[in-house]
Amino acid sequence: MGYTDKKNVLQLVALLRAYGIRQVVLCPGSRDVPLVQAFSACGDFECYSVTDERSAGFFAIGLALQGRHPVAVCCTSGSALLNLHPAVAEAFYRQVPLVVVSADRPAAWIGQMDGQTLPQPGAFGGLVKKAVDLPEVRCGEDEWYVNRLVNEALLELDHHGFGPVHINVPLSEPLFRFETEKLPAVRRIVRHTLSANGLAEEILKQEMGTHTRCMVVAGQLSREEAVVVSSCFSGTGVPWLAEVLGNVAPDSGAVRRFDEVLYAADEGTLEALHPDLVITLGGHIVSKRLKQFLRRTRPLAHWHVAPDGQPADLFCAQTIVVEASVEDFCRAWIRMRAASLSEEYVCQWREACARLTRPGMVYSELYAVARILEALPVQSVLHLGNSSVVRLAELFPLPEGTEVQCNRGMNGIEGSVSAAVGYAAADDRLNVLLVGDLSFFYDMNGLWNGHVRPNLRIVVLNNGGGAIFHALPGLDMQGDTCHFVTASHGATARGWAESCGFTYLRATDTISLLAALDDLFDAEASCPVLLEVFTEAETDAAALRDYYHGIKGGWK
Repeated sequence: MGYTDKKNVLQLVALLRAYGIRQVVLCPGSRDVPLVQAFSACGDFECYSVTDERSAGFFAIGLALQGRHPVAVCCTSGSALLNLHPAVAEAFYRQVPLVVVSADRPAAWIGQMDGQTLPQPGAFGGLVKKAVDLPEVRCGEDEWYVNRLVNEALLELDHHGFGPVHINVPLSEPLFRFETEKLPAVRRIVRHTLSANGLAEEILKQEMGTHTRCMVVAGQLSREEAVVVSSCFSGTGVPWLAEVLGNVAPDSGAVRRFDEVLYAADEGTLEALHPDLVITLGGHIVSKRLKQFLRRTRPLAHWHVAPDGQPADLFCAQTIVVEASVEDFCRAWIRMRAASLSEEYVCQWREACARLTRPGMVYSELYAVARILEALPVQSVLHLGNSSVVRLAELFPLPEGTEVQCNRGMNGIEGSVSAAVGYAAADDRLNVLLVGDLSFFYDMNGLWNGHVRPNLRIVVLNNGGGAIFHALPGLDMQGDTCHFVTASHGATARGWAESCGFTYLRATDTISLLAALDDLFDAEASCPVLLEVFTEAETDAAALRDYYHGIKGGWK
Protein backbone atom coordinates (compact mmCIF):
# COMPACT_ATOMS: atom_id res chain seq x y z
CA MET A 1 0.00 0.00 0.00
CA GLY A 2 1.29 3.47 -0.92
CA TYR A 3 0.72 6.87 0.64
CA THR A 4 -2.38 9.06 0.51
CA ASP A 5 -2.98 11.28 -2.51
CA LYS A 6 -3.55 14.30 -0.20
CA LYS A 7 -0.61 16.58 -1.03
CA ASN A 8 -0.98 18.71 2.10
CA VAL A 9 -0.52 15.52 4.14
CA LEU A 10 2.49 14.45 2.08
CA GLN A 11 4.21 17.81 2.52
CA LEU A 12 3.53 17.81 6.25
CA VAL A 13 4.76 14.28 6.90
CA ALA A 14 7.85 14.74 4.71
CA LEU A 15 8.74 17.99 6.48
CA LEU A 16 8.31 16.49 9.95
CA ARG A 17 10.77 13.82 8.82
CA ALA A 18 13.12 16.47 7.39
CA TYR A 19 13.09 18.33 10.72
CA GLY A 20 14.15 15.16 12.52
CA ILE A 21 10.88 14.53 14.36
CA ARG A 22 10.66 10.78 14.81
CA GLN A 23 7.99 10.08 17.47
CA VAL A 24 4.27 10.47 16.76
CA VAL A 25 1.33 9.73 19.02
CA LEU A 26 -1.67 8.67 16.91
CA CYS A 27 -5.32 8.91 18.01
CA PRO A 28 -8.10 6.97 16.29
CA GLY A 29 -10.73 8.40 13.94
CA SER A 30 -11.74 8.50 10.30
CA ARG A 31 -10.89 12.05 9.16
CA ASP A 32 -7.26 11.61 10.22
CA VAL A 33 -6.80 8.28 8.36
CA PRO A 34 -4.68 9.87 5.58
CA LEU A 35 -2.37 11.29 8.26
CA VAL A 36 -2.24 8.16 10.40
CA GLN A 37 -1.60 5.96 7.37
CA ALA A 38 1.23 8.21 6.13
CA PHE A 39 2.97 8.25 9.51
CA SER A 40 2.64 4.49 9.99
CA ALA A 41 3.68 3.64 6.41
CA CYS A 42 6.77 5.86 6.35
CA GLY A 43 9.04 3.68 8.46
CA ASP A 44 10.99 6.67 9.80
CA PHE A 45 8.52 7.38 12.61
CA GLU A 46 8.04 5.53 15.88
CA CYS A 47 4.26 5.54 16.25
CA TYR A 48 2.29 5.18 19.49
CA SER A 49 -1.45 4.48 19.59
CA VAL A 50 -3.38 6.24 22.40
CA THR A 51 -7.17 6.28 22.25
CA ASP A 52 -8.01 9.13 24.65
CA GLU A 53 -6.79 12.51 23.29
CA ARG A 54 -6.57 13.94 26.82
CA SER A 55 -4.09 11.22 27.67
CA ALA A 56 -2.40 11.25 24.25
CA GLY A 57 -1.32 14.88 24.64
CA PHE A 58 0.33 14.26 27.98
CA PHE A 59 1.81 10.98 26.74
CA ALA A 60 3.49 13.01 23.97
CA ILE A 61 4.75 15.50 26.54
CA GLY A 62 6.34 12.62 28.45
CA LEU A 63 8.09 11.42 25.31
CA ALA A 64 9.36 14.93 24.55
CA LEU A 65 10.65 15.47 28.06
CA GLN A 66 12.41 12.11 28.16
CA GLY A 67 14.05 12.44 24.76
CA ARG A 68 14.54 16.24 24.91
CA HIS A 69 13.21 16.64 21.37
CA PRO A 70 9.95 17.58 19.63
CA VAL A 71 7.14 15.03 19.47
CA ALA A 72 3.97 15.11 17.35
CA VAL A 73 0.46 14.13 18.40
CA CYS A 74 -2.16 13.56 15.69
CA CYS A 75 -5.93 13.55 16.18
CA THR A 76 -9.12 13.48 14.13
CA SER A 77 -11.54 16.40 13.68
CA GLY A 78 -14.07 18.02 16.01
CA SER A 79 -14.11 17.64 19.78
CA ALA A 80 -11.09 15.34 19.62
CA LEU A 81 -8.93 18.42 19.14
CA LEU A 82 -10.45 20.20 22.15
CA ASN A 83 -9.49 17.29 24.37
CA LEU A 84 -5.83 18.12 23.68
CA HIS A 85 -6.24 21.61 25.19
CA PRO A 86 -4.99 20.76 28.72
CA ALA A 87 -1.84 19.16 27.34
CA VAL A 88 -1.24 22.11 25.00
CA ALA A 89 -1.54 24.51 27.94
CA GLU A 90 0.93 22.41 29.94
CA ALA A 91 3.37 22.31 27.01
CA PHE A 92 3.12 26.08 26.54
CA TYR A 93 3.86 26.98 30.15
CA ARG A 94 6.41 24.23 30.57
CA GLN A 95 8.05 25.06 27.24
CA VAL A 96 7.78 21.61 25.68
CA PRO A 97 8.17 21.34 21.86
CA LEU A 98 4.88 19.63 21.00
CA VAL A 99 3.52 19.47 17.42
CA VAL A 100 -0.29 19.16 17.42
CA VAL A 101 -1.53 17.86 14.06
CA SER A 102 -5.32 17.91 13.65
CA ALA A 103 -7.34 16.59 10.75
CA ASP A 104 -10.27 18.83 9.84
CA ARG A 105 -13.38 18.90 7.68
CA PRO A 106 -13.50 21.36 4.76
CA ALA A 107 -14.33 24.87 5.96
CA ALA A 108 -17.55 24.92 3.89
CA TRP A 109 -19.10 22.37 6.27
CA ILE A 110 -18.41 24.18 9.54
CA GLY A 111 -21.69 25.04 11.26
CA GLN A 112 -23.80 23.09 8.74
CA MET A 113 -24.96 20.33 11.12
CA ASP A 114 -22.26 18.02 9.76
CA GLY A 115 -20.71 15.64 12.30
CA GLN A 116 -17.49 16.42 14.15
CA THR A 117 -17.16 19.93 12.76
CA LEU A 118 -16.20 23.07 14.65
CA PRO A 119 -13.86 26.02 13.97
CA GLN A 120 -10.48 24.35 14.50
CA PRO A 121 -8.00 26.98 13.18
CA GLY A 122 -6.71 28.99 16.14
CA ALA A 123 -8.52 26.73 18.64
CA PHE A 124 -5.70 27.08 21.19
CA GLY A 125 -5.47 30.87 21.00
CA GLY A 126 -2.34 32.25 22.65
CA LEU A 127 -1.32 28.90 24.12
CA VAL A 128 0.69 27.92 21.05
CA LYS A 129 3.73 29.64 19.57
CA LYS A 130 2.37 29.26 16.05
CA ALA A 131 -0.87 28.01 14.52
CA VAL A 132 -1.30 27.35 10.78
CA ASP A 133 -4.24 26.12 8.73
CA LEU A 134 -3.07 24.27 5.62
CA PRO A 135 -4.96 24.66 2.35
CA GLU A 136 -6.05 21.65 0.35
CA VAL A 137 -3.72 21.43 -2.66
CA ARG A 138 -5.31 22.12 -6.03
CA CYS A 139 -2.39 23.83 -7.80
CA GLY A 140 1.35 24.38 -7.51
CA GLU A 141 0.95 27.57 -5.51
CA ASP A 142 -1.17 25.73 -2.93
CA GLU A 143 1.60 23.17 -2.47
CA TRP A 144 4.21 25.93 -2.06
CA TYR A 145 1.91 27.57 0.50
CA VAL A 146 1.57 24.32 2.47
CA ASN A 147 5.34 23.90 2.46
CA ARG A 148 5.86 27.46 3.66
CA LEU A 149 3.26 27.23 6.44
CA VAL A 150 4.62 23.96 7.81
CA ASN A 151 8.16 25.37 7.74
CA GLU A 152 7.00 28.47 9.61
CA ALA A 153 5.28 26.36 12.28
CA LEU A 154 8.17 23.96 12.83
CA LEU A 155 10.71 26.78 12.97
CA GLU A 156 8.86 28.18 15.99
CA LEU A 157 9.23 25.01 18.08
CA ASP A 158 12.58 26.18 19.44
CA HIS A 159 12.64 29.87 18.46
CA HIS A 160 13.44 32.01 21.54
CA GLY A 161 12.43 29.16 23.84
CA PHE A 162 10.50 25.95 23.28
CA GLY A 163 6.77 25.45 23.04
CA PRO A 164 3.85 23.85 21.17
CA VAL A 165 2.63 24.59 17.65
CA HIS A 166 -0.64 23.63 15.96
CA ILE A 167 -0.95 22.46 12.35
CA ASN A 168 -4.55 22.06 11.16
CA VAL A 169 -5.10 19.92 8.05
CA PRO A 170 -8.47 20.16 6.23
CA LEU A 171 -9.21 17.00 4.25
CA SER A 172 -12.00 16.40 1.73
CA GLU A 173 -13.41 13.04 0.81
CA PRO A 174 -12.46 10.59 -0.60
CA LEU A 175 -10.07 9.90 2.26
CA PHE A 176 -8.88 6.38 1.53
CA ARG A 177 -6.88 6.51 -1.70
CA PHE A 178 -3.32 5.34 -1.09
CA GLU A 179 -1.68 5.29 -4.49
CA THR A 180 1.33 7.61 -4.01
CA GLU A 181 4.52 5.55 -4.00
CA LYS A 182 6.74 7.73 -1.83
CA LEU A 183 6.89 10.94 0.14
CA PRO A 184 7.98 13.96 -1.92
CA ALA A 185 11.33 15.68 -1.70
CA VAL A 186 10.56 18.82 0.28
CA ARG A 187 12.23 22.13 0.89
CA ARG A 188 13.21 22.74 4.49
CA ILE A 189 13.83 26.33 5.60
CA VAL A 190 16.66 26.59 8.12
CA ARG A 191 17.10 29.41 10.61
CA HIS A 192 20.60 30.52 11.62
CA THR A 193 21.09 33.06 14.39
CA LEU A 194 24.31 35.05 14.28
CA SER A 195 26.00 34.94 17.65
CA ALA A 196 29.33 35.57 19.29
CA ASN A 197 30.49 31.94 18.96
CA GLY A 198 30.53 32.25 15.17
CA LEU A 199 29.00 28.79 14.57
CA ALA A 200 26.18 30.05 12.33
CA GLU A 201 28.64 32.24 10.47
CA GLU A 202 30.84 29.26 9.68
CA ILE A 203 27.83 27.25 8.45
CA LEU A 204 26.73 30.12 6.21
CA LYS A 205 30.24 30.48 4.82
CA GLN A 206 30.31 26.81 3.88
CA GLU A 207 26.88 27.08 2.25
CA MET A 208 27.94 30.17 0.31
CA GLY A 209 30.90 28.23 -1.03
CA THR A 210 28.48 26.12 -3.07
CA HIS A 211 27.34 29.18 -5.08
CA THR A 212 29.07 31.31 -7.72
CA ARG A 213 26.44 33.91 -8.71
CA CYS A 214 25.27 35.75 -5.61
CA MET A 215 22.90 38.74 -5.75
CA VAL A 216 22.04 40.97 -2.80
CA VAL A 217 18.70 42.82 -2.85
CA ALA A 218 18.33 45.68 -0.40
CA GLY A 219 14.75 46.65 0.36
CA GLN A 220 13.62 49.73 2.26
CA LEU A 221 16.48 50.90 4.50
CA SER A 222 17.09 53.73 6.91
CA ARG A 223 19.90 56.12 6.01
CA GLU A 224 22.08 54.58 8.70
CA GLU A 225 21.47 51.05 7.41
CA ALA A 226 22.11 52.22 3.84
CA VAL A 227 25.57 53.52 4.81
CA VAL A 228 26.47 50.16 6.37
CA VAL A 229 25.17 48.17 3.39
CA SER A 230 26.99 50.41 0.91
CA SER A 231 30.31 50.07 2.69
CA CYS A 232 29.83 46.30 2.96
CA PHE A 233 28.93 45.41 -0.63
CA SER A 234 30.52 48.12 -2.78
CA GLY A 235 33.48 46.80 -4.73
CA THR A 236 33.02 43.19 -3.54
CA GLY A 237 32.22 41.65 -6.90
CA VAL A 238 28.63 41.00 -5.84
CA PRO A 239 25.82 42.87 -7.61
CA TRP A 240 23.60 44.47 -5.00
CA LEU A 241 20.32 45.95 -6.09
CA ALA A 242 18.64 48.90 -4.39
CA GLU A 243 15.53 50.94 -5.09
CA VAL A 244 14.78 54.55 -4.29
CA LEU A 245 13.50 53.40 -0.87
CA GLY A 246 16.93 51.93 -0.15
CA ASN A 247 18.30 55.40 0.67
CA VAL A 248 21.65 54.57 -0.93
CA ALA A 249 23.93 57.37 -2.11
CA PRO A 250 24.47 57.93 -5.87
CA ASP A 251 28.08 56.79 -5.57
CA SER A 252 27.24 53.70 -3.47
CA GLY A 253 27.92 51.22 -6.26
CA ALA A 254 24.38 49.82 -6.08
CA VAL A 255 22.63 48.60 -9.22
CA ARG A 256 19.79 51.12 -9.46
CA ARG A 257 18.00 50.74 -12.81
CA PHE A 258 17.50 47.00 -12.56
CA ASP A 259 13.73 47.17 -13.14
CA GLU A 260 14.32 48.85 -16.50
CA VAL A 261 17.04 46.34 -17.36
CA LEU A 262 14.68 43.45 -16.70
CA TYR A 263 12.10 45.05 -19.00
CA ALA A 264 14.46 45.85 -21.87
CA ALA A 265 16.86 42.90 -21.84
CA ASP A 266 16.66 40.06 -24.34
CA GLU A 267 16.44 36.42 -23.25
CA GLY A 268 20.16 35.88 -23.55
CA THR A 269 20.93 38.79 -21.26
CA LEU A 270 18.28 37.72 -18.75
CA GLU A 271 19.82 34.26 -18.64
CA ALA A 272 23.22 35.80 -17.95
CA LEU A 273 21.74 37.87 -15.10
CA HIS A 274 20.21 34.88 -13.28
CA PRO A 275 21.67 34.40 -9.77
CA ASP A 276 21.93 31.04 -8.03
CA LEU A 277 21.82 32.69 -4.59
CA VAL A 278 19.88 35.81 -3.66
CA ILE A 279 20.17 37.48 -0.26
CA THR A 280 17.46 39.94 0.82
CA LEU A 281 17.77 42.41 3.64
CA GLY A 282 15.87 45.48 4.77
CA GLY A 283 12.17 46.09 4.21
CA HIS A 284 9.77 45.81 1.29
CA ILE A 285 10.81 45.57 -2.36
CA VAL A 286 8.63 47.52 -4.80
CA SER A 287 9.64 46.04 -8.17
CA LYS A 288 7.13 43.44 -9.32
CA ARG A 289 9.35 42.73 -12.31
CA LEU A 290 12.24 41.69 -10.06
CA LYS A 291 9.97 39.43 -8.04
CA GLN A 292 8.70 37.73 -11.19
CA PHE A 293 12.24 37.38 -12.57
CA LEU A 294 13.50 35.66 -9.43
CA ARG A 295 10.41 33.47 -9.06
CA ARG A 296 11.17 32.12 -12.54
CA THR A 297 14.85 31.59 -11.75
CA ARG A 298 15.64 27.94 -11.04
CA PRO A 299 17.56 26.59 -9.31
CA LEU A 300 17.65 29.40 -6.76
CA ALA A 301 18.59 29.56 -3.10
CA HIS A 302 17.22 32.48 -1.10
CA TRP A 303 18.53 33.78 2.22
CA HIS A 304 16.48 36.38 4.04
CA VAL A 305 18.06 38.52 6.75
CA ALA A 306 15.53 39.50 9.43
CA PRO A 307 16.04 40.78 12.99
CA ASP A 308 13.02 38.77 14.19
CA GLY A 309 14.12 35.60 12.41
CA GLN A 310 10.83 35.21 10.54
CA PRO A 311 10.82 33.75 7.02
CA ALA A 312 9.80 35.91 4.03
CA ASP A 313 9.50 33.54 1.07
CA LEU A 314 9.21 36.30 -1.51
CA PHE A 315 10.63 34.30 -4.42
CA CYS A 316 9.15 30.88 -3.50
CA ALA A 317 12.70 29.61 -2.98
CA GLN A 318 13.74 30.47 0.56
CA THR A 319 16.19 28.04 2.10
CA ILE A 320 17.67 30.03 4.98
CA VAL A 321 16.49 32.78 7.29
CA VAL A 322 19.31 34.62 9.07
CA GLU A 323 18.24 36.09 12.37
CA ALA A 324 20.32 39.25 12.54
CA SER A 325 20.12 42.98 12.11
CA VAL A 326 21.27 44.47 8.81
CA GLU A 327 24.35 45.84 10.55
CA ASP A 328 25.31 42.52 12.18
CA PHE A 329 24.86 40.59 8.94
CA CYS A 330 27.02 43.05 7.02
CA ARG A 331 29.80 42.73 9.57
CA ALA A 332 29.59 38.93 9.30
CA TRP A 333 29.48 39.06 5.48
CA ILE A 334 32.93 40.63 5.32
CA ARG A 335 34.33 37.64 7.19
CA MET A 336 32.39 34.87 5.47
CA ARG A 337 32.25 35.96 1.82
CA ALA A 338 33.36 32.97 -0.24
CA ALA A 339 36.11 33.00 -2.86
CA SER A 340 33.82 31.00 -5.15
CA LEU A 341 31.70 34.06 -6.01
CA SER A 342 32.08 35.14 -9.62
CA GLU A 343 33.57 38.57 -10.30
CA GLU A 344 32.22 38.32 -13.83
CA TYR A 345 28.63 38.27 -12.56
CA VAL A 346 28.66 41.84 -11.22
CA CYS A 347 30.22 42.99 -14.51
CA GLN A 348 27.30 41.49 -16.41
CA TRP A 349 24.85 43.55 -14.36
CA ARG A 350 26.84 46.75 -14.80
CA GLU A 351 27.15 46.21 -18.55
CA ALA A 352 23.39 45.65 -18.78
CA CYS A 353 22.72 48.93 -16.94
CA ALA A 354 25.15 50.78 -19.19
CA ARG A 355 23.13 49.73 -22.24
CA LEU A 356 20.04 51.61 -21.03
CA THR A 357 18.97 54.85 -22.64
CA ARG A 358 16.78 57.63 -21.20
CA PRO A 359 13.82 58.21 -23.56
CA GLY A 360 12.23 61.61 -24.04
CA MET A 361 9.00 62.50 -22.22
CA VAL A 362 5.91 64.53 -23.03
CA TYR A 363 4.15 66.59 -20.37
CA SER A 364 2.64 64.03 -17.97
CA GLU A 365 2.98 62.96 -14.36
CA LEU A 366 6.07 61.00 -15.44
CA TYR A 367 7.62 64.20 -16.80
CA ALA A 368 6.57 66.12 -13.66
CA VAL A 369 8.22 63.60 -11.34
CA ALA A 370 11.44 63.75 -13.37
CA ARG A 371 11.61 67.56 -13.24
CA ILE A 372 10.67 67.77 -9.54
CA LEU A 373 13.28 65.23 -8.47
CA GLU A 374 15.85 66.95 -10.66
CA ALA A 375 15.15 70.28 -8.92
CA LEU A 376 14.99 68.82 -5.40
CA PRO A 377 17.40 70.69 -3.11
CA VAL A 378 20.26 68.64 -1.68
CA GLN A 379 19.91 67.22 1.82
CA SER A 380 16.12 67.16 1.57
CA VAL A 381 13.73 64.54 2.88
CA LEU A 382 11.56 63.07 0.12
CA HIS A 383 8.28 61.47 1.18
CA LEU A 384 6.63 59.28 -1.44
CA GLY A 385 3.01 58.25 -1.73
CA ASN A 386 2.26 54.67 -2.69
CA SER A 387 0.86 53.31 -5.94
CA SER A 388 2.10 55.29 -8.99
CA VAL A 389 4.36 57.79 -7.23
CA VAL A 390 6.83 55.39 -5.63
CA ARG A 391 7.20 53.57 -8.96
CA LEU A 392 7.72 56.74 -10.98
CA ALA A 393 10.32 58.03 -8.52
CA GLU A 394 12.26 54.80 -9.03
CA LEU A 395 12.98 55.79 -12.63
CA PHE A 396 15.06 58.90 -11.88
CA PRO A 397 18.19 59.77 -9.89
CA LEU A 398 18.01 61.78 -6.68
CA PRO A 399 20.27 64.63 -5.56
CA GLU A 400 23.07 63.90 -3.13
CA GLY A 401 22.01 63.44 0.47
CA THR A 402 18.30 62.92 -0.18
CA GLU A 403 16.57 60.84 2.48
CA VAL A 404 13.55 58.87 1.29
CA GLN A 405 10.53 57.93 3.39
CA CYS A 406 7.44 55.96 2.37
CA ASN A 407 4.68 54.03 4.15
CA ARG A 408 5.73 50.76 2.57
CA GLY A 409 4.86 48.45 5.45
CA MET A 410 1.32 47.90 4.12
CA ASN A 411 1.64 49.84 0.84
CA GLY A 412 -1.72 51.52 1.41
CA ILE A 413 -2.78 55.00 0.33
CA GLU A 414 -3.85 56.06 3.81
CA GLY A 415 -1.53 58.16 5.96
CA SER A 416 0.95 59.43 3.37
CA VAL A 417 0.15 63.08 4.16
CA SER A 418 -0.04 62.62 7.94
CA ALA A 419 3.26 60.71 8.13
CA ALA A 420 5.04 63.44 6.13
CA VAL A 421 3.53 66.20 8.27
CA GLY A 422 4.57 64.40 11.44
CA TYR A 423 8.11 63.81 10.19
CA ALA A 424 8.52 67.44 9.10
CA ALA A 425 7.20 68.64 12.47
CA ALA A 426 10.29 67.17 14.14
CA ASP A 427 12.84 67.72 11.36
CA ASP A 428 14.45 71.02 10.31
CA ARG A 429 15.33 70.00 6.75
CA LEU A 430 13.14 70.67 3.73
CA ASN A 431 10.51 67.90 3.66
CA VAL A 432 8.89 67.27 0.27
CA LEU A 433 5.86 65.00 -0.14
CA LEU A 434 5.21 63.68 -3.65
CA VAL A 435 1.73 62.17 -3.62
CA GLY A 436 -1.10 61.16 -5.97
CA ASP A 437 -4.51 62.78 -5.87
CA LEU A 438 -6.42 59.85 -4.31
CA SER A 439 -3.80 59.44 -1.59
CA PHE A 440 -3.88 63.17 -0.87
CA PHE A 441 -7.65 63.53 -0.70
CA TYR A 442 -7.93 60.33 1.33
CA ASP A 443 -5.62 61.80 3.98
CA MET A 444 -6.25 65.52 3.53
CA ASN A 445 -7.07 65.88 7.23
CA GLY A 446 -3.34 65.41 7.77
CA LEU A 447 -3.08 69.17 7.10
CA TRP A 448 -5.74 69.90 9.71
CA ASN A 449 -3.57 70.26 12.79
CA GLY A 450 -1.41 72.89 14.43
CA HIS A 451 1.93 71.25 13.67
CA VAL A 452 2.39 72.03 9.97
CA ARG A 453 5.67 73.93 9.56
CA PRO A 454 7.06 76.12 6.73
CA ASN A 455 9.63 73.41 5.88
CA LEU A 456 6.89 71.27 4.32
CA ARG A 457 6.32 71.08 0.56
CA ILE A 458 3.56 68.97 -1.00
CA VAL A 459 3.26 68.08 -4.68
CA VAL A 460 -0.12 66.60 -5.60
CA LEU A 461 -0.20 64.79 -8.94
CA ASN A 462 -3.83 65.26 -9.96
CA ASN A 463 -5.00 63.33 -13.01
CA GLY A 464 -8.58 62.94 -11.86
CA GLY A 465 -8.34 59.48 -10.31
CA GLY A 466 -6.21 56.37 -9.88
CA ALA A 467 -4.32 56.49 -13.17
CA ILE A 468 -2.21 53.46 -12.29
CA PHE A 469 -5.27 51.27 -12.91
CA HIS A 470 -5.21 52.25 -16.59
CA ALA A 471 -1.98 50.27 -16.87
CA LEU A 472 -3.32 47.00 -15.42
CA PRO A 473 -3.02 44.31 -18.11
CA GLY A 474 -6.26 42.58 -19.04
CA LEU A 475 -8.59 45.03 -17.25
CA ASP A 476 -11.52 46.15 -19.40
CA MET A 477 -12.05 49.84 -18.55
CA GLN A 478 -15.14 50.28 -20.74
CA GLY A 479 -18.31 51.95 -19.51
CA ASP A 480 -18.79 52.51 -15.79
CA THR A 481 -15.90 50.22 -14.91
CA CYS A 482 -13.39 53.02 -15.41
CA HIS A 483 -15.26 55.35 -13.04
CA PHE A 484 -15.63 52.77 -10.29
CA VAL A 485 -12.09 51.34 -10.54
CA THR A 486 -10.21 54.62 -10.80
CA ALA A 487 -12.53 56.69 -8.55
CA SER A 488 -12.52 59.45 -11.16
CA HIS A 489 -13.23 62.93 -9.83
CA GLY A 490 -12.98 66.64 -10.56
CA ALA A 491 -11.69 67.77 -7.17
CA THR A 492 -8.82 70.17 -6.55
CA ALA A 493 -6.70 70.73 -3.45
CA ARG A 494 -6.69 74.51 -3.75
CA GLY A 495 -9.45 75.51 -1.31
CA TRP A 496 -8.35 73.11 1.39
CA ALA A 497 -4.66 73.96 1.03
CA GLU A 498 -5.23 77.70 1.24
CA SER A 499 -7.62 77.37 4.20
CA CYS A 500 -4.88 75.40 6.00
CA GLY A 501 -2.33 78.19 5.47
CA PHE A 502 -0.45 76.83 2.45
CA THR A 503 0.80 78.85 -0.47
CA TYR A 504 -0.97 77.25 -3.42
CA LEU A 505 0.74 76.75 -6.79
CA ARG A 506 -0.68 75.16 -9.91
CA ALA A 507 0.83 73.59 -13.03
CA THR A 508 -1.00 72.51 -16.17
CA ASP A 509 1.82 72.27 -18.72
CA THR A 510 5.58 72.24 -19.08
CA ILE A 511 5.97 76.02 -18.81
CA SER A 512 3.85 76.48 -15.69
CA LEU A 513 5.47 73.44 -14.03
CA LEU A 514 9.03 74.69 -14.51
CA ALA A 515 7.99 78.19 -13.43
CA ALA A 516 6.48 76.85 -10.21
CA LEU A 517 9.60 74.97 -9.09
CA ASP A 518 11.46 78.06 -7.88
CA ASP A 519 8.58 79.03 -5.57
CA LEU A 520 8.05 75.44 -4.51
CA PHE A 521 11.63 75.07 -3.28
CA ASP A 522 12.12 78.61 -1.98
CA ALA A 523 14.07 78.11 1.25
CA GLU A 524 12.93 81.51 2.55
CA ALA A 525 9.20 80.75 2.31
CA SER A 526 7.38 81.72 5.49
CA CYS A 527 4.62 79.13 5.13
CA PRO A 528 4.25 75.63 3.68
CA VAL A 529 3.73 75.29 -0.07
CA LEU A 530 1.47 72.97 -2.08
CA LEU A 531 1.91 72.51 -5.82
CA GLU A 532 -0.92 70.79 -7.68
CA VAL A 533 0.16 69.31 -11.02
CA PHE A 534 -2.76 68.64 -13.37
CA THR A 535 -2.38 65.98 -16.05
CA GLU A 536 -4.64 63.67 -18.07
CA ALA A 537 -4.92 60.03 -16.97
CA GLU A 538 -4.85 58.66 -20.51
CA THR A 539 -1.80 60.76 -21.36
CA ASP A 540 -0.05 59.59 -18.19
CA ALA A 541 -0.67 55.94 -19.02
CA ALA A 542 0.51 56.44 -22.62
CA ALA A 543 3.60 58.37 -21.50
CA LEU A 544 4.64 55.55 -19.19
CA ARG A 545 4.11 52.94 -21.91
CA ASP A 546 6.10 55.05 -24.37
CA TYR A 547 8.90 55.47 -21.82
CA TYR A 548 9.30 51.72 -21.38
CA HIS A 549 8.92 51.06 -25.10
CA GLY A 550 11.62 53.67 -25.66
CA ILE A 551 13.92 51.85 -23.25
CA LYS A 552 13.37 48.57 -25.07
CA GLY A 553 13.72 50.20 -28.46
CA GLY A 554 16.96 51.85 -27.40
CA TRP A 555 18.45 48.66 -25.93
CA LYS A 556 21.87 48.37 -27.49
